[in-house]
Parts: sequence; C-alpha cells; structure tokens
Amino acid sequence: MERENFRSRLGFILVSAGCAIGIGNVWKFPWLVGENGGGLFVLLYLLFLAIMGIPVMAMELAVGRSSRKSGARGFMALERKGEKWHWIGYMAIVGCYILMMFYTSVCGWMLSYFWKFLTGAFSSSATQSEVSAAFSSMLSSPLESVVFMVISVLIGIGVCSLGLKNGVERITKVMMTGLLALIVVLAIHSFSLPGAMEGLEFYLLPSLDRIRDKGMMSVVVAAMNQAFFTLSLGICAMEIFGTYMSKENTLVSESLRIALLDTFVAIVSGLIIFPSCFSYSIAPDSGPSLIFITLPNVFINMKGGRVWGTLFFAFMSFASLSTVIAVFENIVASFMDNFGWERKKSVGVNCVLLLLLSLPCALENNILKGTTMLGGKGILDSLDFLVSNIILPLGSILIVLFSVYSCSWGLKGAMEEINTGRGIKIKNTKALKIYLGVVLPLLILTVGILALL
Repeated sequence: MERENFRSRLGFILVSAGCAIGIGNVWKFPWLVGENGGGLFVLLYLLFLAIMGIPVMAMELAVGRSSRKSGARGFMALERKGEKWHWIGYMAIVGCYILMMFYTSVCGWMLSYFWKFLTGAFSSSATQSEVSAAFSSMLSSPLESVVFMVISVLIGIGVCSLGLKNGVERITKVMMTGLLALIVVLAIHSFSLPGAMEGLEFYLLPSLDRIRDKGMMSVVVAAMNQAFFTLSLGICAMEIFGTYMSKENTLVSESLRIALLDTFVAIVSGLIIFPSCFSYSIAPDSGPSLIFITLPNVFINMKGGRVWGTLFFAFMSFASLSTVIAVFENIVASFMDNFGWERKKSVGVNCVLLLLLSLPCALENNILKGTTMLGGKGILDSLDFLVSNIILPLGSILIVLFSVYSCSWGLKGAMEEINTGRGIKIKNTKALKIYLGVVLPLLILTVGILALL
C-alpha cells in the first residue's frame, strides 16, 4: 500500500502542533506560571523544553520518517531480527486508546460549553452558584455527557476517514488557523479590560515571594514536568506524522517549530485568562474549575460576554479536537499497517471501539458515580495517571534508548535521519551519545518518579 504524504510542510507543522497543543497545557500552563514565580518559570520551562522535549520529539519523528511505518511496524523495520524493541509500538497504541478513553469526554465538555454560550444558556443575570451548578449538572447528566462525547468521537473519526491530505491535514489546518486567530483576538480583548495589567504582572513578572513560598526546587520540578508532558511524547503520536513527512528539512528544525508553536499557544492562553480574572476580582484557580466555573463567571459579567465566551470555548474546542484527530490518525494508521486494512475498514472498527471505550468516563459522574480504580481514584483520574505518569515517560525512555542502542539502527542511523535535509544539524559526538544514552533517560526517569510522588 502506497504511503500517504503531507501536501505541504505547513500542514505537517500544524497537524503535529495540533497533537501537542491540548486542553491540558492551555489551562494548566498559565496557572503553573502564575503559581511558580512568573517569568522565572517560563525561562526554566524553555530550558527544559530545549534539553528534553525537542530531542525526544526529533528521535520519535526519526523512527517514523526512516521506517515509513507506524507504531510497532516502524520499530520492526529498523530493529535487528530477534530484537524486541517493537513492543514499544504496542505499548504506545495502548497508551493512545487509554488517552482517548478520557480525552474524548473532556473534549465533549468543551463542545458543550461552546454550545451553551452560543445558544445563550448563560444569562447576564446568572449568579456564581448557578454557573457552578451548570458544570455539576452537565457531569451528572448521562445524556449530555454521552451526546457530546459521541460528537467529539464522530468528528475525530470522520476527519480521519477522509484520508491524510483531504481530511487530517486540510481540516486541521483550518482548525489550527482558527485557533491561532481566536487566541490573538481574545488576548487583545483581555488587554483592554480594566485592571488587566495587574493580571499580566502576576502572570509574567518574576515574583521572589511566590518562588520562596513554593521553594526553588519545586519550581524547577514543575517546569521540568510541564516541558516534558506538554508535547505528548512517548505514545508514538508524533511518530505517525514522521511517516508522512518529506526529507527536505532536518528533524531538529521541525521539532523546534512544533515546540515553539505549542509554547506560543500556552503562553498566550495565560494572557487571556489572568487579565480577565483580575479585571473582575476573581482569583484564578487551577484545573476544571478555572475553565468551567471561574471563566464563565467572568464572561457573563463582561460586556459582550456571550460573544467572548463563545469564542473562548470555540478556541478550547479546536485545541481539544486537534489532539483527538491526531491521536485517532495514529490509531487508524496502526491498524492499517499491522493488519493491511484499507482506511475505511480501520476507521469503522475503531469508531465502534472508541465509542465503547469512552463510555465509562462519560458515565463516571452519573450512572457509574462512586466507581474507583487506582488507589481510590475515579475512572478519569486513574486513566490520566496511567498515561501521564507511566506510559508517556516509559515510552519516551524506550524510544531514546532504541535510538541510541539498537544494534541495527542505533545512534548512527538516528542521527543520519535527524540531520537529513535543510536546517539545524547535530554532530554525532561521544558527548552526544553520553547525553542521549545516559543523561536524557535519567532526566525523564526523574520526571516520571517525581510525578508519581
């Protein structure tokens, strides 16, 4: 079967960035910056992104571009007969399924709130308790939770059914362009709000008091965690896009562009959130309450709030759907490569699988209320824990070790692939092998252990 390719370099960058840009870093990154000392956290984050995130991304893309196959088949094509590196691919596809089991429900929440603001479900006279109750009501309604989860699955799988160029690339380019336009418009509007400068100062200026309160080591660890987890590495979600890309540009250059676009969206999200919260004397909070309780209260009290709320949740819906589409494409392509199926058959089977696997999280707060899994955690939190704290770091460590120590491919093959094309090239030196083969895996292992603790 002939391998599909991206129509353009821009398509590759936007689709890959869409995979990395998700609702987690859009609502989590601004809070972490504000809580961990502002500008200092941003500098540390960029440092760890350069020394950890970008190298792992380049190696994951290299496996895909060199093998032209997804998941386990990619490692099989590069490993020596008898080696077992291809089990990384099987673990990664399991990770993709687990990620989508809960991510489709959270994507559904974004779509639900977009619909609420679009249709005027929140009136300007709504109280803070009524807005809070709306979130609880959504979660406790099996119909609403399941319907919007199903919509997110059908949109994602529908885009993948159209193929790489006509579906994933074409629609993600429109979605990401819309996302970037919306985020700039929303940020400019936030700057115009009264008292916005107070929010910007809290967000971006280094605060020695907050650094002292958190402890310098805690700030460093938080920056390291965010820099690693923000790019969704370790589940071969990036590898699949490497299989579709050309060899015209080096992989360090392409990884850098993807990371910068992901960081741009994360930073500008804070430029929207903090001025808005401080302008209306609402203390910003972390997690779901920031997005679904704090900000809706801001929007309903804002002039033209229905419009701004609609635009904000359109932006959040684009951010979540871009990740859903990217991970779905990895799953669909893996079935095509492993079983030799046509895209239509792979899409049909996975549509059913993903709908069924997503049901437990959609029903967690209603029909399955009280159900616990790991250590008494709920279904969604347990699945998130598995992906974030075990599968992502373990998968990333194994991809790095494969790229350095695989007998048939190893660092020589990886660096040849990474340096192919125009752009930034890395010299294959003894120091590089020590860093990639020893220091980087230990850094990732440290991140994983600290995240577990």
